[in-house]
Formats: sequence, structure tokens, C-alpha cells
Amino acid sequence: MPPEPETDPAPKIQTAQEMRNLITGALNKMKHLPLACVVVLASTLATATETSSIVWQGWSDNVFDQAKREHKFVLLDLEAVWCHWCHVMAETTYSDPQVIALMQSKYIAVRVDQDSRPDLSNRYEDYGWPATVVFAADGSEIVKRQGYIEPKNMAALLRAIIKDPSPGPSVKAEPTLRFGADSQLSAELRKDLLGRFQVQYDAKHGSWGFEQKYLDWNSVEYAMLLARDGDAQAEHMAKQTLEQQRKLIDPAWGGVYQYSVGGDWNDPHFEKIMMFQAENLRIYSLGYEQWKDPAYLAAALDIHRFLKNFLMSPEGAFYTSQDADLVDGKHSADYFSLDDAGRRKQGVPRIDKHSYARENGWAINAVATLYAATGERQYLNEALRAAEWVIQNRPLGEGGFRHDEKDAAGPYLGDTLSMGRAFLTLYGVTGDRQWLARAEAAASFIEATYKSAEAGYLTSKVPTDSSYTPKQQRDENIAVVRFCNLLSKFTANPKYKQMADYSMRYLVEPTIARYFPTAGVLIADSEISTDPIHITVVGHKDDATAQALFQTGASYPAAYKRVEWWDTREGRLPNPDVQYPELKNPSLFICTNNTCSAPIYKPEAVGAKVDKLTARGRVRTAMTGQ
Repeated sequence: MPPEPETDPAPKIQTAQEMRNLITGALNKMKHLPLACVVVLASTLATATETSSIVWQGWSDNVFDQAKREHKFVLLDLEAVWCHWCHVMAETTYSDPQVIALMQSKYIAVRVDQDSRPDLSNRYEDYGWPATVVFAADGSEIVKRQGYIEPKNMAALLRAIIKDPSPGPSVKAEPTLRFGADSQLSAELRKDLLGRFQVQYDAKHGSWGFEQKYLDWNSVEYAMLLARDGDAQAEHMAKQTLEQQRKLIDPAWGGVYQYSVGGDWNDPHFEKIMMFQAENLRIYSLGYEQWKDPAYLAAALDIHRFLKNFLMSPEGAFYTSQDADLVDGKHSADYFSLDDAGRRKQGVPRIDKHSYARENGWAINAVATLYAATGERQYLNEALRAAEWVIQNRPLGEGGFRHDEKDAAGPYLGDTLSMGRAFLTLYGVTGDRQWLARAEAAASFIEATYKSAEAGYLTSKVPTDSSYTPKQQRDENIAVVRFCNLLSKFTANPKYKQMADYSMRYLVEPTIARYFPTAGVLIADSEISTDPIHITVVGHKDDATAQALFQTGASYPAAYKRVEWWDTREGRLPNPDVQYPELKNPSLFICTNNTCSAPIYKPEAVGAKVDKLTARGRVRTAMTGQ
């Protein structure tokens, strides 16, 4: 066992900031020196900087080859560029002389932005950011740590690993999963998940969970689904959470902060990341459709305002995030308490201007949902523009999409899945068949590229490294079920239903199904077991009345719906399971539970007719179980 490295007993430079200050001061003095002296001093300072800091590199199998040659460990700092505590750790822990000395002597330092590598992000998602993972040279894990580690504790950890590199208690064997042939929840497991959904709710503060407060979109959407069926308790849960979540909307710039700590909504973490912007926007739009509460529309518009002003590129693509900190590592509560003018005097927190296909798919889906809720054409135009940008700039061919302009690994399931879902939403709000065709191409790429050997779909085609094979990720497989199941309803193509069933075989495994929060699996199970609300407009797409009828159908308050537009000039519908009459005037039909309405000619009559038919269908289902 090698001896512990010695460190400078009286280091003069304690932090990276102090080193930067030293260099800045030295350079200012150099301008009065002869050129030869400047060159010598600059070289000396560069050498001092290199030896007093950690040299980070990217993630690849090469780091393990290097670790074997040099008899070192590999330390992965999996960070997020928007993360406050990641900045604190970079400014303090990884600038500490003892930590630097230990890292330089026995560790290969790897730093990765988790947004850039969905495979690594999904692999270590339970550890949050920053996640610190130490590997042996063969790629096996030794330690996994969650969150900020102060310098003294990090130095102690690094020494302990050098002394005894056997895996610690944080490294546990993966649970044994047994996948059966079932693609639906058993009655017993469904009851268990529903019970967990209820007890995991914080009745005092709202939302699911009791430590971090945020809007869990699957849970709110499931509560809204139950509320449509008359569940008063679920309606209260959804409305209380939607109301409380408004406390995390930035009053000056719009957009939602990621979450609040301490069990209430009063201590936010100020980063604004795309997944939270998009899903909050989508849920508030659905909430406005369902209850017509102007506060929900205002919340949706506030989130959209932030997307448009801060996270939209000049080309119409969407960026990834805004940083929590104005100054790295400095808490920004005082800054975010200022109004727009006060903030701009100090500067604007960094925007991550990567335009990932996955994040763009999330945003397109959300903005298209806002269009459905409001009928405002500008939102559809934004969604269409972003979709076209991704098609032009992130294609892989054969319906798939890469993550970034150039990817270090991948391709990743999340990018094609997110875009496929966005395409299907665009079809549902426009009736334009090109979007359905693109959704089908995305599904076919997913089937050909990511299908696992047992059940579900893998997060990446390529392993993160030679010691770890790609795995399924729960939220992605929930999304596969919902996307492919609805796609099968629009197209009548059984292969998409088979894909949904294949992902459900993964999700119904009890260990996976019971993972908190349970609502996503409950939604997937509900949708795969039932038909969506089916609304069809018959009429020419250039007819104003037909357009009004279609917009009314698209805005009906249900996320799980099949809205189609049959313009007879385009030929048969992709799924011609209902034979509609060609009438003199544009009309709308509602079909559910083997029952179709009479033609509806006036947009204002649609909502009541759909409610009546779907209520009748729910009563029939409750009485017959079918």
C-alpha cells in the first residue's frame, strides 16, 4: 500500500479564487516589465497554477486504461452546470491543497456535466448533483456519495480509499428483477401503488414527499385524472399542489425554480432547468383546460415568458438551463429577491446554451399543449419552429436523434423518445399527418435501437464503459408506454401496442413499480388498459368552422385523447376504425366505449357532449368492469 501523500504544511494559496486573484495581480504588474521577463514570469505562473489545481478530463474507457497503467483510482465528479452546490464544491473542496495533493498522487479526475451525458445521469440519478463516484482501475465502484462534501471529509475519504480500496457500504448489489409476461398491474399491486400515492401526499403543504417541495407532474396529472372521475380528494390534492407550486415561480422573470427544501415552499433552489419548465408548463396548461382557473393560465404564461426570453435561441431552438448562482458558489437569495432592473445591474446568471434534442422535445410538447389550451397561434408557431430546428440539426437518420451537435457517447433513448412524443402532440393539435409519420419513425428507431433482452427499453445503445452495460430507466419506460400506446390508437399498428406492453413488463415488476413516486406507473397502467377519448372533426382544413371545431376538440381537458381531423381530400384517416358520414357542413364526432355521438356543428356544444358521453362510459365501466 503506498504511503499517504505529503502536503504543504503552510500553503499560501487556499482556493482557486485566490490563485486567480494572484495571477490577475501579477499580470497587471507585468505590463511595466521587459517582454523577456513577462514571458518567464507567465510561464512560471502557469506552472504554479497547473501544480496547484486538479486536471480534469472527460469520461471514457481511456481513463480506466490510464488508471491501470498508473495504478490509480478514478474519481468521477458528476455535476450540473446550473447547480449551486456543485459550484461550492469546485470552489472549496476541489481547491483545497490537501485534496489536490491526494487527487494528483493517486486519482484520475473526471468531471462530467450530467445534462450532456444522459447515460451517466440516469445511472447515478439517485445521488443528485454533485454525485461523487470512485472506481477501481477495473471500473468497479468503490464509493458513491451524494451531494456536497466539505474539504476535510473529502480528504479523509480519499485517504481511506487509498488505505483500503474495498467497496464501501454505499456500493450495493443491484436488486434481482424478475420480469413476467404480464403487461398490466395486478389488482393487488395496483391497490398497493394507489395506497402509496395517497400516503406519500403531504396534506399540510401539498405535493408528494415531505422534504423537497416541487410539482411532481405525474402525480398531479394522475390526481387530475382521478378528479375527472369524481374523486374529490384527488381534486383537492391537485389543486393544492398547483396553488403551492406557484410560490416557486420567479416573480420577475417567470420560470420555475427547481424545488424548495425544508419541507415547505419558502427555501427555493434557484436553478431553472428545462425538464421542470416544460412539465410545469404542460401541467398548468392541462389544469387550465380542466378547471378554467385563470391562476393556472397565468402560471403557464409566466413559465412560457421565461422560456421565450431566456431559453430560446435566435433560431427558435431551446436552451437547457439557467444557473442557480450569479457568482459560482455564492447563494443567490438576495439576488433573486430583486426586480428585473435590480438584477440586470448585477448581471444575469449563466445560460447553458446547449440545444439538446431531448430538452427541445420536452419544450415542444409543453408549448404545443399551451397552444391547445389557449388557441393562441404564436405558441404553435414556436413549437413548430423548434421541431423543424431539431429535424435539421440533430438527426441520426431512420427517425432517430442525437443529443447534441457532437456526442461523446450514445445515442440515447431520451432524445428520440422526447421528440417522438413531441411529434405526436403536434399531430394531435394540428391534424397534420407529417407529424404522425415522424412519430412513427421515432418509435421504429426506438424499437430497433434500444430494446432490451428481457423487458423495457435501454437508456443508451452504447455502454458508459466496458464494466457497465446499459440499463432501463423507469421514467423513460413510463414515457415509452404512454407514447407508443397512444401512437397505436392513432395508427392501428399493433407493433406500437407491443412496444407499450414490452415497457409495461418492466414497469410492473414490483420493485420498479413501488419506487417513489408511484403515479407514473399508475398513469401508464390506466392508459394501456383503456381507450382514449376519441374526437374527430370532419371537414376541410381550410374551413373556418372546421378549424374552430378542431381547436375545441384539441383543448378538451384530457391528456389522454385521440383528436383527429378528417379532410376527405387527404384520403382515409390513418386509423379508419370509425366510418364517419360526409356531411354538408363541418362536424365533430365523439366516440368512446363503442358509442359515437351524433354530429356536433357548434364548437360551444362540444364540451358538454364529451362530458356526457365519457361520464356514461365511466358508469358503464364501473358497473361491468369492462
